[in-house]
Amino acid sequence: MKRKQKEIVEIIPEGKPKSGRIWKSKRTKFSSTIKTRAIKSSFEKKKQLKEELARVKEASRQIVAKKQEEKEKKKERRRENLKRQQENQRKSEVVQVITNSAKLKK
Repeated sequence: MKRKQKEIVEIIPEGKPKSGRIWKSKRTKFSSTIKTRAIKSSFEKKKQLKEELARVKEASRQIVAKKQEEKEKKKERRRENLKRQQENQRKSEVVQVITNSAKLKK
């Protein structure tokens, strides 16, 4: 008897809500929701994912290390160029040796 009543209740169409908010859907109790079990992945699949993640991390580390190394090479090259430039500037200076300091203008 109850089952028939329940079916009848479900079949009855619902009219326009009193509040006028027709876009709001009818909510059901949380306990009435159907709970499904999560799909568990196999050990092999987990192991494969872990290895893939390790490979990706290693590749990214290598890329970062390569960029850092290139940056260091650029810095070193710049230092060498500045040092060479200063040495060349010192070499090209024209210097007059003072033999008699009495002749200097005061």
